[in-house]
Amino acid sequence: MKKYIITGIMAAIAATSAFAGTETVSKEIVVVEDPCLFRDQEIQLDLFGLGDFYQSSGDLGGRPAWGGGLGLNYFFSKYVGVGLEQDLFGRNSGSSTGNDFGYTRWATIGNLFLRYPICSINLAPYIMVGGGAIYGNVPKLGGQGIGHVGGGLEYRFTKNIGLFSDARYLYSGAAGLPGSQLMWRYGLRFAF
Repeated sequence: MKKYIITGIMAAIAATSAFAGTETVSKEIVVVEDPCLFRDQEIQLDLFGLGDFYQSSGDLGGRPAWGGGLGLNYFFSKYVGVGLEQDLFGRNSGSSTGNDFGYTRWATIGNLFLRYPICSINLAPYIMVGGGAIYGNVPKLGGQGIGHVGGGLEYRFTKNIGLFSDARYLYSGAAGLPGSQLMWRYGLRFAF
């Protein structure tokens, strides 16, 4: 009888492990974060150098002016932003005859940016439009209102540091300013 009891217990143990159930595997879906370095709601600080180029036989002559500036931008989304910049530029006198003179000018300019980030290569081409005022010590030219349109490229090394370069065509109806003027900026952009 003991033999039957032991055999029954062994059969019951074997049967319980066979009917213990099947192992289920659950897969958890993980959302991969967008690797784009250009973010929504981004504040940017620009530190830049600039060149101001024009052809003119008027008061300013035709030699370029060099300088730099600071800018502060805010992007509402990856694609649309606004900015404000302060520029300081000028040149030395090119001759002692009095026909060509040095000057210093500063500009306060507002910008609207439309950019298209290419996240796979950390590059964002953009266009810009805006306006502001230029002031300075040029005789017969006080403060002058200006408008501009242009475009540029920004390359990001990290989410917070990038290089940019842009150019814009400046236009003004003011007498004495060059009719055809190009401003080029190049510098560092810090994003927060």
